[in-house]
Amino acid sequence: MSTLSAEQVSELSKMLDDRYKELSAELHREVNEQDGFLDVATEAPDPGDSSFANLSVDLGNAAITRDIVELRAIEAARNRMENGTYGDCTSCETEIPYERLKVQPAAERCAPCQEAYEKSHAEGGRGATM
Repeated sequence: MSTLSAEQVSELSKMLDDRYKELSAELHREVNEQDGFLDVATEAPDPGDSSFANLSVDLGNAAITRDIVELRAIEAARNRMENGTYGDCTSCETEIPYERLKVQPAAERCAPCQEAYEKSHAEGGRGATM
């Protein structure tokens, strides 16, 4: 069980709330401003136009996906706050240092477990390779 003080939890909760609001506004803006393939490509796209249009749409989708993943992490952190497990590593159950939570309030793992997780899941985020 984490030994975070009520003041520390309150501060971290406010940080999560502020980031959630910021991401929600950003996501709303990105969705409304995102160009579709036909908006970017010309009427008779050549391979260069088509390639640029695909890249533009893919980059917009990647930004939206990134924001949604972070929003879900914030919601998961809020749930951990509610059930009393916030600040405990979900992998090894040791306490996550307050300093780490200040930098990454949605952190669900201590730094060593996060590093191990990223190494073991490195292929998951990678796209097609040559």
